[in-house]
Amino acid sequence: MPELRYDPLQRRWVIIASDRDIRPSDLGPICKYDHIEVCPFCEGKEANTPPEVWAFRELGTIPNSPGWKVRVIPNKYPALKTEAEDKRKGIGYYDMINGVGAHEVIIETPQHKVSLAEFPPEQIKLVLLAYRERLRELYKDTRFKYVLIFKNYGKRAGASLAHSHSQLIATPIVPRNVIIKLAAAKKHYEEKERCLICDLIEQEDDTKTRVVLSENGFFAIAPYASRFPFEVFIAPIAHNYSFAEVTDEELERFSHFLKNILLRIKYVLNDQPFNYVLNTSPNIQAKPKFSEQWVTIKYDYHWHIEIIPRLIRIAGFEWGSGFYINPSIPEMAAQYLREAKIK
Repeated sequence: MPELRYDPLQRRWVIIASDRDIRPSDLGPICKYDHIEVCPFCEGKEANTPPEVWAFRELGTIPNSPGWKVRVIPNKYPALKTEAEDKRKGIGYYDMINGVGAHEVIIETPQHKVSLAEFPPEQIKLVLLAYRERLRELYKDTRFKYVLIFKNYGKRAGASLAHSHSQLIATPIVPRNVIIKLAAAKKHYEEKERCLICDLIEQEDDTKTRVVLSENGFFAIAPYASRFPFEVFIAPIAHNYSFAEVTDEELERFSHFLKNILLRIKYVLNDQPFNYVLNTSPNIQAKPKFSEQWVTIKYDYHWHIEIIPRLIRIAGFEWGSGFYINPSIPEMAAQYLREAKIK
């Protein structure tokens, strides 16, 4: 029997269409990339990219040369540009802001044919370190109200190159999806003086049915109102509002945890394309649209990652209604991922 489930963090209803249940055995082959002669992200091809803005390098190597382990570069075709002026104006009933922002690519490894799930934990830690350091640096620019870090894995998920990489985009406004979560978190805190995600983690830990993994101080579940089949929600168990505040020791533990989750998804779903999104606090140094939002944000917001396997397509009903139809029962998805035998 289908169900409508409500997500209190995203304030969204989802239809769980259990009669259409997707199982891992139903999945077809993964999408392959077209062969290219020269990959601009490979070590030794640094001249084919814009100059790096951050890198973790071997001692004695110079910028924009071989010898790096993780490299961050401006996107060659940026959605927003750092040099643009933060200019805003009204156009009748409309509003316009110049395209100020930043768009960067995090090249996660010098090796071409290795996925993030296959990285050793120490390499994953360097990728996470790049995320944290770029967040810290970009949030010094008060024009930027939010930095979204995301990964597209596979052609169907939007990755144009096979070489493992992720991206970030800094924006002069807080995105709509983040505003919805901020409002839900703030309202929950005002009513109960507790963090909403902390409460959800405690409840899910009590029920166990949707828990994928809980170890090293981190928690992963198939959300109660999952929008997509085998969607995974990851958060630190200890409250922390911003990924920019994560310590080196936490990065060490999280690198092992994230590898474990990515391997489970890779194994259970036969290496299907996915997206993941790092949800963190907006830039509290920037002038917020609603200044009262920032008063309790360190206590009410909680950074987290959403992993979304690309197993289904969004169609007319979803676009027209704002509902999602998920043909996979979250409890079953969690069980498959939890019981996966990984090396």
